[in-house]
Amino acid sequence: MQRTKHFLKIILGFMLLTMGAAMLLLPGPGWLTIGLGLMVLAAEFTWARRLLNRLRGQAIKLCGSVSGGTRPKKSSGSC
Repeated sequence: MQRTKHFLKIILGFMLLTMGAAMLLLPGPGWLTIGLGLMVLAAEFTWARRLLNRLRGQAIKLCGSVSGGTRPKKSSGSC
């Protein structure tokens, strides 16, 4: 049963990554879907955890530059 859950998490994560990549060219929330896929895969793979942390860092930088240079509070998680 544990192996089945592990396998299904991996399949779901890669499906979300693939759909997110497609949504970068097609209408839809591509980056959000890629982030969700990385969240699922981060529970299983170190490379996905590192990539997710990098993506979060870039999102925080972007948020800071869009909101006029003020950094959002760590606890809020939003612009």
